[in-house]
Amino acid sequence: MSLRREGSNAATADSQQPQQYEYYPYDYGNYYTYGGNNYSSQTYPFDVTQYYTAQLQYSLYANKAPTGIAYLDALLYGGLKRGEVYLVAGEAGLGKTIFSLKFLKTGADIGEPGIYISVDEPSEDVKRGAYEALGWDLDAYEKQGRVIIYDFRTHFKLYSKEGAALTLDPRDVAKMIIDVIQRNKAKRVVIDPIAPLLITGHQDILWVREYLRELVFQLKRYKDTTTLLTSEIPTGESKVSRFGVEEYLAGGVLMLQLFEEPIMHQIFRVMYIRKMRWMPIPPVKLVYEIQRGEGIVIRGLLPDVLRYIQQGYQYGYYPYTTQ
Repeated sequence: MSLRREGSNAATADSQQPQQYEYYPYDYGNYYTYGGNNYSSQTYPFDVTQYYTAQLQYSLYANKAPTGIAYLDALLYGGLKRGEVYLVAGEAGLGKTIFSLKFLKTGADIGEPGIYISVDEPSEDVKRGAYEALGWDLDAYEKQGRVIIYDFRTHFKLYSKEGAALTLDPRDVAKMIIDVIQRNKAKRVVIDPIAPLLITGHQDILWVREYLRELVFQLKRYKDTTTLLTSEIPTGESKVSRFGVEEYLAGGVLMLQLFEEPIMHQIFRVMYIRKMRWMPIPPVKLVYEIQRGEGIVIRGLLPDVLRYIQQGYQYGYYPYTTQ
């Protein structure tokens, strides 16, 4: 699946209406009904026509930032709202970083430069992991100035070598983030993850929450820049975010979870659209996979997936498995 850039002439048919945003419709390719045991990474198990055809009704001036995950973008009427701050939360190993990199790579491919702020992993490890697991050459994007990866680990640590807590004010880190956005004229920003930016020796949780509020408000000042914050949820906990305030400040919340199917106990990765401010999107859960080349690929609504595999059990075969 790919993105193609629509010519500017199509967006300026009405000479009286100034063009503010270019529109990048998806080439969705072919979608087929999934059946039997044969599994193909190029086909979807369910008919998504009702979702991606709805995108054809969008205004050519729609103020959207597509994620590059076609099924999700169709549900969101074109993608995330530009200028907003979004939270992607979940336990370790569910693809929060992959989701974020897909978002940046998609933007870069349609002319929207992005920055990835790595907070707890060396930038070289991020680039090497993306290349080895997904086939994405982030070095090439970085050399072209389309995706810039910043390693912020050196700007703050919980403890010094002697074990004493550091007193670095995280507001200084916020200033550095804003400076990076301005210097690169970034249209997309990822902070992965947000928690280490806030845990810098300050013990007052109310102060931390107020700082996060100010950081989000500062990011929202850039109306053409869309930001993703990732947050890791400790395994087994049911809360949405680390500090209990991120989900209220963010314009949207996507939770990545594990779901165990009760009959054969298959484990699925599930994306839960918990919140999308000012968008008529009902809370839904989507089954997704991580694939080389594509990153995150959505297979369908969780109830549809469960209904489909249960029908397979009744007829003696086991759908939704690889051979």
